[in-house]
Amino acid sequence: MSILSVNAGSSSLKFALYPIEGAGIGEAEVTGNIEGLEPSGQPRISFCATGQNKESATVAVKPAQDVFDAALDTLKDLLAARFAHLKVQAIAHRVVHGGSYFSSSVRVTSEVLAQLATLNALAPLHQPHNLAGIEAFAESFPDVAQIACFDTAFHRTLSPLETTFAIDRQLTAQGVRRYGFHGLSYQYVAQVLQRESPRSAGRTVMAHLGNGASVCATTQHQSRATTMGFSALDGLMMGTRSGALDPGVLLYLMEQGWGHDQIQKLLYKQSGLLGVSGESADMRTLRASSAAGSAAARFATDLFAHRVVREVGALSACIGGLDVLAFTGGIGEHDAVLRQQVCDALAYMGVHIDAASNAQATGDSTASIHADNSAIEVWVIPTDEGRVAAQDALAFL
Repeated sequence: MSILSVNAGSSSLKFALYPIEGAGIGEAEVTGNIEGLEPSGQPRISFCATGQNKESATVAVKPAQDVFDAALDTLKDLLAARFAHLKVQAIAHRVVHGGSYFSSSVRVTSEVLAQLATLNALAPLHQPHNLAGIEAFAESFPDVAQIACFDTAFHRTLSPLETTFAIDRQLTAQGVRRYGFHGLSYQYVAQVLQRESPRSAGRTVMAHLGNGASVCATTQHQSRATTMGFSALDGLMMGTRSGALDPGVLLYLMEQGWGHDQIQKLLYKQSGLLGVSGESADMRTLRASSAAGSAAARFATDLFAHRVVREVGALSACIGGLDVLAFTGGIGEHDAVLRQQVCDALAYMGVHIDAASNAQATGDSTASIHADNSAIEVWVIPTDEGRVAAQDALAFL
């Protein structure tokens, strides 16, 4: 028996199959990704089973068939042909926003879907696609429980001082407040730290750095402060998202005649690393461009690092200091230069990393990279949001 964890996006579907072992979840038997799911796209599935090489194949799309439905047919065929012994008992879906409705995972019903759809405007790049994925899986796997697992749930321990905006209290009562995101990732990293570092029960800051980026401060492995707020736009600059922005900028743009859709496109798709560099949203591309002499690429990567330093300092103040710093996410796990930049800037707090350990930490496994004289532990932890979702889904079986 097993749990299938999925993360449905606008043009891709990530999946992982976790065996149920006793009362817990084992290591993933297969992980993969289906890309090309945009309208008129050519879907292609890539996957890697335990102990085997990566495999890939084009997804066959029948005439008039929806590309997402074709992808699900391919995934079902793969599971039936190669992993029939691990019959899927539940499907755990990553859902970005649970709003005020849900502070923990929930079994999906039509009523739950209707409530979650009201939150689409708060996470337009993710929520509609998450929900469309749930509906498609429910139709393709009609006898399997569908479980929604929320990125906001980990932050249910935030205090009112952290969640409340300084606006009319009637708007606060309507749900205009800080929620926090990347919760599945932070929950996983907190679990690893709980096992690896006794100090992490104290003052810990975790940085999930990737195309989406945020920072979270914890004590006793519970969220106390985080950079993302009402939507997934706040806080750090990201791949194409602006991060924190003076609301006066939006008022100015409106006065210049900008409409809702134009502003939304700017903030979600034309800002961040892409907007600042004018070249790319990919940190790897910008590193190469910077090495080739691009001043714009160098400035964009420096600004990204500066914003991380700024927020780590702010969140550390919220929890009274810092004992452990952890990097995760695509950039956090793989970009040694970024980690060095951030930690060098935090040296005043007693953060010192070992250059060799940092260079060797490639995101393949959990690694400590702090130097012997560092007052702060520094870790690189490859995240596994699918495992956390599978753990939550198991509780419903």
